Amino acid sequence: MREFGLLVELARQRDRIVTREQLYCAVWGAPLRSGERSVDVYVHKLRTKLELSLPGWSYIHTHVGFGYRFAPEPSPFFHNGATSR
Repeated sequence: MREFGLLVELARQRDRIVTREQLYCAVWGAPLRSGERSVDVYVHKLRTKLELSLPGWSYIHTHVGFGYRFAPEPSPFFHNGATSR
């Protein structure tokens, strides 16, 4: 449920950086507490599921110190020939 809420919120603000505080407020319905890492944990779970379901694409991008951005982009590793035999 949380993962879906995160996906909806990030996709709603596609191509914009969304802060951890904004995501927590929108999905958990409360202000982010100091030291709370739930957003990071659930973003990791969501990112993993998306990348397993749709290999070769990156969807959620981390902007250290700012937040997360949803933007479907070809994965550089997958598309630069590194996976060719």
